[in-house]
Amino acid sequence: MTAIHTRASALTIRAGRRTMERLREKPLTPDDVHVLPGAAGGPKALGLSGLDKAIFGDWLPQAEQERSLIGSSIGSWRFAAIASSDNPRAQLTRLAELYTSQRFSKGVTAAEVTRQSVLFLEELIGGREDYILQHPWYRLNVVVVRTFGMLEPESRARLGFGLMGAISANIVGRRHLGRFMERGIIHDARLKAPLSPLIDFRSHEIPLSRENLLPALLASASIPMVMSGVRDIPGAPTGLYRDGGLLDYHLDLPYEQPGVVLYPHFTDRVVPGWFDKTLPWRRGDATRLQDVLLVAPSADYLEHLPDGKLPDRKDFESYAGDDIGRERSWRKAIAESERMGDEFLELLATDRLMDVLQPL
Repeated sequence: MTAIHTRASALTIRAGRRTMERLREKPLTPDDVHVLPGAAGGPKALGLSGLDKAIFGDWLPQAEQERSLIGSSIGSWRFAAIASSDNPRAQLTRLAELYTSQRFSKGVTAAEVTRQSVLFLEELIGGREDYILQHPWYRLNVVVVRTFGMLEPESRARLGFGLMGAISANIVGRRHLGRFMERGIIHDARLKAPLSPLIDFRSHEIPLSRENLLPALLASASIPMVMSGVRDIPGAPTGLYRDGGLLDYHLDLPYEQPGVVLYPHFTDRVVPGWFDKTLPWRRGDATRLQDVLLVAPSADYLEHLPDGKLPDRKDFESYAGDDIGRERSWRKAIAESERMGDEFLELLATDRLMDVLQPL
């Protein structure tokens, strides 16, 4: 008898309690989706390119309605690219190529990484600012943190000492990070951030404008020690702003909206903050995630990628001196990600989403 080989699923899909109940009653349709989060994670975003193209290029446009996109770090850059054109597929391709073609010399300074990041953003969305701010249905929310005290200095020695203090405080309790930073959300002026009142940390919200769009996006991805902070974002409280992922790495936030929070994500786990990455007991709150539908690459899919994982920032070190090799690996991962997008659309078209759904 001839063996029958089936290809393992490329996706892991998990649902919060209320979304699970909702999907038992009716299939998921584009008009159910009102909020989409985008996590911090650097080059990992490239590994979601095909999934993003399917969701934003093919599926969501079937129901043109107001939707909030809320992202920290690379998540905000993904969403800015998507909201910057009526052709999100083309802009996602452009984002992936710009990121892949970046090259950094050994010992590159934070100032140089910042300079290149400014050029990156200008090439990605320069001249498209008004389109983002006036997009017919997408409403962009950019998550940043305002740092103070031990995390405000830019010298490597003093900032390193401050980071050690923040890491130690976070181990004692996540709430202690409030001594070092507060959350900022720079949101589309036409709609407030899609969140219940934020009480876990001091937080402020300000409207997006032409003057603060690029500074907000730059700040949202300004990883300490890797990039320089952004001082005094126009319209925001004065101070030094850094990567939004420091507090909201995977956006474990109290979403407030009428339907499903569709979350294309790098992993099937929600990690609250950047300092929680090595703390396996620090997980997302089930109450805050009850409306989430999380779509992530499966373990089998990752195993068969180049290097057995999504692209990440460590590749700049592991491929040191071999940029061509790194770029080849990343482009293969980007091309392979089309599988995830195709599978997601097929599950919806054949009404088989519930067959693969797991609790979040």
